[in-house]
Amino acid sequence: MNSEKFVEAIKHHVRDAAIADTIANLKAPPGRRVPLQERIRSEWYNTLQTEEAKHVNDVIAIAVHEALFGLLAALDGARTIDDEGGRFKLTYVADESVVLNAPQAASLHELLNAVD
Repeated sequence: MNSEKFVEAIKHHVRDAAIADTIANLKAPPGRRVPLQERIRSEWYNTLQTEEAKHVNDVIAIAVHEALFGLLAALDGARTIDDEGGRFKLTYVADESVVLNAPQAASLHELLNAVD
């Protein structure tokens, strides 16, 4: 695992899954006792025309991307989340340890924005 492979895995297993799960839950909320607000949102979403639903889906995708970008920027040290001046060290451990957000490596948040 390296930084590029990590970000590709995050794109697939986190970003894409969050978008798909959110849209699926809007279409048909899971469970037997769906909270009223979720039912109302689902009923509204299911009345949308195809183009309108696409716009909602696009907004969901943008929000998920922005949240993930912010998290990776914080891990990279490009977005400050405290006043102590420390930095995060994200390490992948298998047969060997690899620092995924090493200062000299490509930034995780920039890799996220690299063309798919």
